[in-house]
Amino acid sequence: MGVIPEGHTLFVVDIEYVVPFEKIEPVLEPHMAFVKQGYADGHFLCSGPKNPRTGGIVIAIGRSLAAVEALMAEDPFLTEAVVSVQITEFAASNLHPALA
Repeated sequence: MGVIPEGHTLFVVDIEYVVPFEKIEPVLEPHMAFVKQGYADGHFLCSGPKNPRTGGIVIAIGRSLAAVEALMAEDPFLTEAVVSVQITEFAASNLHPALA
């Protein structure tokens, strides 16, 4: 089995801060716990902050857009309403051998 399980696809989760960073900071620790759990559960392939730091990007693995939307709805950044999220499904037609 490869990194991307059969029947799953990749999603770009584009996170944009909608409040000043001072209001993001108190939510960072719970958000990072959510991210850590996402990796442990096999939902995330990579993630990190944007440069400049206006939000972040997550490459997620999921069975459907609805499944990834439901997962991301649990992110403290969203439950605390400090970000907006755009999720885009894409067909990874070319993969680095490490991902195949």
